[in-house]
Amino acid sequence: MSETTNPLGLSSIPSVSSEGLVPVGRRTSLSSYLAALWNRRHFIIAESRAKMSGSTRKNLLGYGWLFLNPLLSVLAFWFIFGFILQTSRGVPNFLGFLVVGVFFFGYTGKCMTGGTGAIRSGASMIKGFQFPRAALPISTVVRNFLDFMPTLLVMVIVLAIVPPLEVITWRVFLVIPVIILQTIFNVGLACFLARLGHKIPDLTNFMSIVSRFWLYGSGVFFSIEDRLGNHPALLEAMQYNPMHAYLTLVRDSLLYGVDSDPKMWIVGTVWAFGLLIVGFLFFWRGEENYGRL
Repeated sequence: MSETTNPLGLSSIPSVSSEGLVPVGRRTSLSSYLAALWNRRHFIIAESRAKMSGSTRKNLLGYGWLFLNPLLSVLAFWFIFGFILQTSRGVPNFLGFLVVGVFFFGYTGKCMTGGTGAIRSGASMIKGFQFPRAALPISTVVRNFLDFMPTLLVMVIVLAIVPPLEVITWRVFLVIPVIILQTIFNVGLACFLARLGHKIPDLTNFMSIVSRFWLYGSGVFFSIEDRLGNHPALLEAMQYNPMHAYLTLVRDSLLYGVDSDPKMWIVGTVWAFGLLIVGFLFFWRGEENYGRL
């Protein structure tokens, strides 16, 4: 049996051997699967960069939209929620509060919708090459992470020049582990939804609705503690929302310079590693079916 590889490290479909046809996409052991996935890390990064540049090349402003999109979103949400609906009442530095919410939730929201359609959008690659299919949802997260980095720079600049200016403390460095936890969470979420999206084609459209509900329920535009103070049971349930935990940790560290409730760190960590394990194993168990599109 022989096979060829391309520059990205993907193996083409094996040829027929004297023993017969070799199944394509057969699920290997978990350790072998992880090793193969690690060996394709250069492909994941290259494929993510290619999609990132391809999505901006068609626009006149190119990469400029990576900066303009989140800024325009913040402006629109500030006008609707801060100016018209007055959800800014009781929220210190509402603009910074909103900037953090929009930017960080947008990162996970894009990974969620992109991961759901990862297998179907990569159908031609699946049929042409033999590689761990988990590379597709993971590359979606890597691509959105690369998109998120320049927007993170914009966020820092906005928070640094737009009043009210907050006193920067050593806690600003805690934003780094929050980003790591959120990225781990995004990988698990993308893998989990990628298998569901493969089995249910209409799920891609439905996820945009789910994303909106999650957006409003994560405290992006208002303080959940203030709005749900009269509903302790509902408030307690909302505390276990992973995105609420990540947004709270970033806001406390970057905006207000205070220590976060340890419960938020526990919630964020458990969700990140728990969903990574569950989502990845769930995806891996469906490996043999991803070529049947």
